[in-house]
Amino acid sequence: MVSRRASRVNQQLREEISALLRQLRDPRLAEIVSITEVQTTPDYHSARVFVSTLGEEIEKVQTIEALEKAAGFIRRELKPRLNMRATPMLTFVRDDSLERGQQLSELIKEAAPVPDPAKEGGA
Repeated sequence: MVSRRASRVNQQLREEISALLRQLRDPRLAEIVSITEVQTTPDYHSARVFVSTLGEEIEKVQTIEALEKAAGFIRRELKPRLNMRATPMLTFVRDDSLERGQQLSELIKEAAPVPDPAKEGGA
């Protein structure tokens, strides 16, 4: 169970990192990058940042590489924005859950029977 404080810290980190991503000008970043979740350790010294991107596989890999390279910059920029004794070390993790959800939705649509208007008692 995540404490209320940890939940607030994770949410604030997610919002601040998302805002900082808009400032990054690395060409390796995918056009659409979303921070889906942040999980800090109980001592708040490190955080896993889950990143979702749309695009080709190579774009997804390059985006994570670019974010790992920019982790120091992002951490430095977070320091004055956070009311914390120590700014956590950031590790970026690829999150394909949105894409998997979209694929699952498409499979469900394909499997669901399509109503036939002629059998529904139309005129």
